[in-house]
Amino acid sequence: MGIPLIQQITIARYILGKKLAGQKRYPLAMMLEPLFQCNLSCAGCGKIDHPKEVLRQRMSVDDALRAVDECGAPVVSIPGGEPLIHKDMPGLVRGLIARKKFVYLCTNAILLTRHIDEYQPSPYFTWSVHLDGLKERHDASVCMDGVFDKAVAAIRLARSRGYRVTINCTLFNREPPEEVADFFDYAMTLGIEGITVSPGYSYEHAPRQDVFLGRTESKNLFRKIFRQGKARRSPWVFNHSSMFLDFLAGNQAYQCTPWSNPTYSIFGWQKPCYLLPDEGYAPTYRALMDETPWDSYGVGINPKCANCMAHCGFEGSAVEDTVAHPLKALWVALRGPKTDGPMAPDLPVHYPVPALQEAVTVSAEPARNGENA
Repeated sequence: MGIPLIQQITIARYILGKKLAGQKRYPLAMMLEPLFQCNLSCAGCGKIDHPKEVLRQRMSVDDALRAVDECGAPVVSIPGGEPLIHKDMPGLVRGLIARKKFVYLCTNAILLTRHIDEYQPSPYFTWSVHLDGLKERHDASVCMDGVFDKAVAAIRLARSRGYRVTINCTLFNREPPEEVADFFDYAMTLGIEGITVSPGYSYEHAPRQDVFLGRTESKNLFRKIFRQGKARRSPWVFNHSSMFLDFLAGNQAYQCTPWSNPTYSIFGWQKPCYLLPDEGYAPTYRALMDETPWDSYGVGINPKCANCMAHCGFEGSAVEDTVAHPLKALWVALRGPKTDGPMAPDLPVHYPVPALQEAVTVSAEPARNGENA
């Protein structure tokens, strides 16, 4: 299991070509949002907070393929909304596979069994099924009973048909590390290729704001989860670089590289990233790269980025570090994320911090230094 060799080689060649060309900012994976409509209303989602006329809009296949060609990223992730609602999704996926793009179709899997025959297994195509935990936890996360069972049934069906399958998992506050570890154990029994995991980002438009983690909370949670993993017999396989996992555990102090994962939706190219919908849109990919004030975003630079540790912002940073320091990355891959000892210092903050937030930060210092990890 894990990312197939053909995909690893293709991405490595792509990165090497960009490095040899002296290109500082380039995309690794593109987020393609062909619609915002969904058949769920999850508590932590800010993507469905649009008027009905917007939720009814659909991106055409031609428009989507033009954007993919313009961007040139080797990986295309298709979130939403729920992509399987889009009646032209099979044609779009076929067009992407014909371009030899590695496609991750993100779905809550409610409609997967109904539409699975419209797709064909391919080394370039992966079902990325949303699962946030075991039955009770996942159904609470998506605010609907019975979704976990449907998703698991769809995963088993897809695997029996020879499809690549991953799960994407978002962790929120008050997650018991032992339960997350039990969920990861269970996920491995489904025969999936790997787990994509991130702490939830506090979308400004999310229905609830009390479900999200701060950075220190996230690091301590992942240390506890990875510590559980090291004590268990069955290894977990993640759809991430080893350096990103080490970052989640507080051992790497990365700055965000939002250009590594640009987003194209029915509104255009989103500035600066998938998680900040109110920063505006660019009409073309070139305009996105040339006109976005990239230096105005990031941890310690923009308050909106303060608690973000999402893979769409930091996986690219981890890959850059892997390329720059392969021996360090190999050592991390061999030993796994460090789960005790001092954490990497947080990046400095370059904007005024309210007094209350300063007090919370000071009180969290022992945990940041690993004393309570």
